[in-house]
Amino acid sequence: MHVERYGHGGAAMLLVHGFGTCSFLWRNIAPDFALANRTAFAVDLFGYGESDRPFDADFSIAAQAEYLDHALTALRVQRATVVGVDLGAAVTLRLAATRPERVDRMILVNPIAFDDVPAEDVKTLQRNTGRYALRISRGILGAAPLLRELLASSVADASRMPDKLVARYLAPYVGREGLNHLLILARSIDEEDMDEIELSQIDQPTLIVWGEQDPFLPAHGRERPAPERLAAEIPGSKLVKLPGVGRLVPEESPDALVNLVLEFDAASVAR
Repeated sequence: MHVERYGHGGAAMLLVHGFGTCSFLWRNIAPDFALANRTAFAVDLFGYGESDRPFDADFSIAAQAEYLDHALTALRVQRATVVGVDLGAAVTLRLAATRPERVDRMILVNPIAFDDVPAEDVKTLQRNTGRYALRISRGILGAAPLLRELLASSVADASRMPDKLVARYLAPYVGREGLNHLLILARSIDEEDMDEIELSQIDQPTLIVWGEQDPFLPAHGRERPAPERLAAEIPGSKLVKLPGVGRLVPEESPDALVNLVLEFDAASVAR
């Protein structure tokens, strides 16, 4: 697993990206954590970014939580504040439930949960795997037609996802092999990995940050969206809504996220 480290000697923070992104997502966030006397570790989930992608590996939410546990051991980190976005938030929640000694506190940013595992973007990929593979693998574009649309929809302000940035996120998924791997990652996200989590038993201080313009976690048309349900079911958790912001809060509103995380981290320590 590829890990980028920011800072030395401070309290540990583990930063976990979501589907279709990688540790690059934290480039505008992690340096501020280091300046605030934290040691931030931005990880590429197994199979994502620069981490290995064995053809027979397990890339499920449950497996990713186990890999994070092993990564913390390798990094000689006993406990950490864990910040997860989208799929990364689900992995964070699974880690907190199954390895509670590893998670000091957690910040879940636009978390997928309940009926949103996987979220609508990944469900579309899963439903159309055969058609996409046949149509796109004939060319040299790889996963570009799929991931470009997903990334563009992940921000409310289109200027926050310019073509050069899209190209950076597309880099691991070039060509037929890249497309096939993206589809494998999509098929690996299963709601069963979250069903066994008893949210009422989560006792880590929890902050939920919701960019309300996330089209994959719709605020309308359902009784209670996933972020609100999590806030209601995780004891003592706090929900902060960011109007006019999409899923990729670290891209669209990095300063606000840094302030929220550091304020929450400090308040939790004070308690």
